[in-house]
Amino acid sequence: MRVAITGGTGYVGTKLTRALEARGDEVLIVRRGEPSAPGVHWNPELGWFAPGTLDGMDAVVHLSGTSIAAQRWTAARKTALRASRITSTRVLVEHLGTLEHKPSVLVMASASGYFGETGDVARTESGAKGSGFLADLVADWEREGDHAKELGVRVVQARFGPMIWRDSELIRRVLLPFSLGLGGTLGNGKQWFSWVAAPDVVRALLFAIDHAELSGAVNVTAPQPATNAEFTRALGQALHRPAIVPIPALALRLLFGRELADEALLVDQRVVPQRLTDAGFVFEHPTIEGALRSTFAPTSGSAMAEASR
Repeated sequence: MRVAITGGTGYVGTKLTRALEARGDEVLIVRRGEPSAPGVHWNPELGWFAPGTLDGMDAVVHLSGTSIAAQRWTAARKTALRASRITSTRVLVEHLGTLEHKPSVLVMASASGYFGETGDVARTESGAKGSGFLADLVADWEREGDHAKELGVRVVQARFGPMIWRDSELIRRVLLPFSLGLGGTLGNGKQWFSWVAAPDVVRALLFAIDHAELSGAVNVTAPQPATNAEFTRALGQALHRPAIVPIPALALRLLFGRELADEALLVDQRVVPQRLTDAGFVFEHPTIEGALRSTFAPTSGSAMAEASR
């Protein structure tokens, strides 16, 4: 199978590339840059895609997108976040429309932020959109991807939850305070946290590519969400460090800004992967305790384990 990946040099993209190559697929990393530069395939900011780049591909995985939680959500940052997802998806779909031999499937990154605050009520893919900047961004992002359906392309929108693994952004952010014995809950710790282990993200993307019956929004979150307090306790146990220093909600709002803190760090969100599990997907890391033990355990030497690192 021939698979093209945008964002292929990012966190998920590198792991997915290794997993595809480990099973014998041919991978094209769709490289971004100036149109005049050698080896460059597209420039979403300019609305440019090198003609015929994706012609003859069996599948396209679209992972481009600026980090949601890396900076405060200023007006300029919000514009950049939307462009990196919505504009890039529009440019990609427009390119697909020019191809003589279109891919059979487009699997695009999305986010569980679509649901906003859920409280104790578990949300499946059929749940209503929440409110807030992030929910609106995800809805508009997915709407752009849906236009590929008009071209006869199967579209899967993979709604990722926050990712856990040894080198994920989330783990890197919390590792230092926990290693110093300063780890603790965010806010009161009662909020639901719909996490997912990175190796399961890679396996879910492969599953979406391979299973023609799967289309539309697909929640890529672990089947057993945890509360923030449960996550904190499990992380402390995995690191053999205390987890007794809570970070007040006010401090997070002052540090990151109210919108980002409330929608990305303190959000009370319980999301479950009904469509994946109904289709027969089995999570290797269904519980937060097991996922974090695996995160900090010595690595396995199997091909798939190597591919998902």
